[in-house]
Amino acid sequence: MPRTVLYLHSSAGRYGADLQLLALAGGLDRDRWHPLVVLPERGPLTDLLEAADVEYVITPLAVLRRRLLTPRGLTSIGLRLVTQRGEIGALARERRAAIVHSNTSVVLGGSGLAHRAGAAHVLHVREIYTGAGPVAEWAWPLARPRLERADAIVCVSGAVADQFGSSAPTRVVHDGLTRYPARASRADARTALGLPHDKFVIAVLGRISDWKGQDVLVRALALPALAEIGALGLVAGDPYPGEEHHERSLKALAAELGVGERLELAGYRDDVETVLGAADAVAVPSKRPDPLPNAALEAAAAGLPVVAAAHGGLPEIVRDGRTGTLVRPSDPAGLANALRALADDPMRAAALGSEAASDVRSRFALPRMLQEIQTLYAQLAEGKT
Repeated sequence: MPRTVLYLHSSAGRYGADLQLLALAGGLDRDRWHPLVVLPERGPLTDLLEAADVEYVITPLAVLRRRLLTPRGLTSIGLRLVTQRGEIGALARERRAAIVHSNTSVVLGGSGLAHRAGAAHVLHVREIYTGAGPVAEWAWPLARPRLERADAIVCVSGAVADQFGSSAPTRVVHDGLTRYPARASRADARTALGLPHDKFVIAVLGRISDWKGQDVLVRALALPALAEIGALGLVAGDPYPGEEHHERSLKALAAELGVGERLELAGYRDDVETVLGAADAVAVPSKRPDPLPNAALEAAAAGLPVVAAAHGGLPEIVRDGRTGTLVRPSDPAGLANALRALADDPMRAAALGSEAASDVRSRFALPRMLQEIQTLYAQLAEGKT
């Protein structure tokens, strides 16, 4: 009889961690494992889980968000911890969960739930706390002992694993490619997005936030290297609910720098093929260390050259000068110059993209990730029986 893996996940969107959860739960060997996903809300992810025949339940989860780091917010987190201890704890025991898998480190309480259910706890760390700003730096010494109580800590990159000491039970398992986007034709994609056909277009994909670097691209667009060729920025993504001020700030910055007409805010797009088809290059200008951004993986897999900030897990994706270009973080001039070099040499840009597609499709194949995770499950489950 297959053993139950109880997944705890922090959101129900269609961004990187959400798609990885879908890939994990939907890709398990059902003869060995039965996935059961716990989500805090309904959303696009629930439709995808249903389509993949993955069982899920909706119930309040204690999820750590920066906006909740207030007395009222911390109280609400505490109340949710009490609720999930009862409701999800009963579910874990009823279904005889062998594994409790917290799919991000911002989901709290996984170790306690696993312990009370007699299950092993797998903690998937998709976050980098060190170097991620004053709040994260303050919280890290408090969070680290909690995280290290897990039976196994799966880190999505070496950069994520580096923030733990050598005594922590960490292992690096790179995320797998959840899809291999086939780029739409340039003409069709640009028509669909209302973009001119004769300009160099740089796409940034992902949540609009204060650290993903959309503002770095806006500043780069204002510099001569990109301004003199009329390069366009295409931002595909939306902010987290409740953080819409980041999008307003981005629009204000573009207006202030006089590049508002060269910045297209497309919002969240299901049709990533259209976004990638319209782009000549993809920028990943994260200002803080980005653990292993799915946007960089998908852009590279689609054969686009990627220009990325040289920190976090990005150097594990982009091979500088071979599959893309690495630039200093928070450096609009460096970003602008690297992108202009691609615009000036389309043959080199195409060669980088072609090599990127071959490289990431080999190194970040989804079956490899699924095999590594299920091998870990088997080792842990056998140790608990």
